[in-house]
Amino acid sequence: MKRATLSWLLVGAMGSPCATVSAQGWPLKPVRMVTGSQAGGGTDVTARALQQAIAPVLGVPVIVENRPGSAGMLANEYVARQPADGHVVVVQPGSFVTVSPLLNASPAWDTLRHLAPVIQISAYDFALVVHPSVPARSATQLIALARARPGQISFASSGVGSNFHLAGEMLKLEAGIDLLHVAYRGSPPAVIDLVAGRVDMMFVHIPTVRAHVDAGRLRAIATTGAARSALLPATPTIAEAGLKRYEIAGIEGVLAPAGTPREAIARLNTVIGSALGGSDLRASWAARGIEFTPNTPEQFAARVRGDYDRTAALIRAADIRPER
Repeated sequence: MKRATLSWLLVGAMGSPCATVSAQGWPLKPVRMVTGSQAGGGTDVTARALQQAIAPVLGVPVIVENRPGSAGMLANEYVARQPADGHVVVVQPGSFVTVSPLLNASPAWDTLRHLAPVIQISAYDFALVVHPSVPARSATQLIALARARPGQISFASSGVGSNFHLAGEMLKLEAGIDLLHVAYRGSPPAVIDLVAGRVDMMFVHIPTVRAHVDAGRLRAIATTGAARSALLPATPTIAEAGLKRYEIAGIEGVLAPAGTPREAIARLNTVIGSALGGSDLRASWAARGIEFTPNTPEQFAARVRGDYDRTAALIRAADIRPER
């Protein structure tokens, strides 16, 4: 696979001398925010919140367009083919930006060769939850149980290569245990089977299972971030269980076609960053267990590149193969 260097990446992110469309006076027409999530999905909810916040500032309609399929690759490829004038962007979860291109494109598709990072708009940790029948009340106890029952503890995920799948594979590698992966087509059916006791455990976005945890239908035994989650402050991180290198989180971000002019990228970054810094969206983000830390296009590009490289290494180490 040909890999974009960071210097090339930043030129793509901030515009190039040969950009065919001037950003002077941008935006000149409605801005389309494409997402690979289905209507009502997590990133669709994010995109629609942004839509309401930035349309009045831009002075043009902002349209959310859902193009689900191939774990985000349909949306990625569609936006990459659009004119690089700043009027079409893609809003994606990190797994659709860094994981899916490695597993759902042939040959493997390097996001940063075709898309220019604009801004990271969220970051969130996962919870490790188990069915109450599992005799483990901490990550330490779960690891001991898995070592005593190699290959017998099942973990659900929202699909091969999803963040939740990678979180489980990382636990297997860091703890030296064998778990049975059960892939579903999305989180809802996986959570249904977990609550029913048909699978043993799952890594999942905290708000998705918070009600089940509060009701005792599931038990949260760990979270995956560097620090404890504000949504589950009594639940320790996996690193606190002794796996000091364990840390995995989800992100969402906005990207434009590579070659989009500097002015359009910069204005989008400023407008979205200002909206996310406002009290209304901050409260909405906090209620969903996600955080926003303002960053530049260059900083987001570096995050995407780092996540891409780490994900590729994890996929190789865990021998994860795409679904056929």
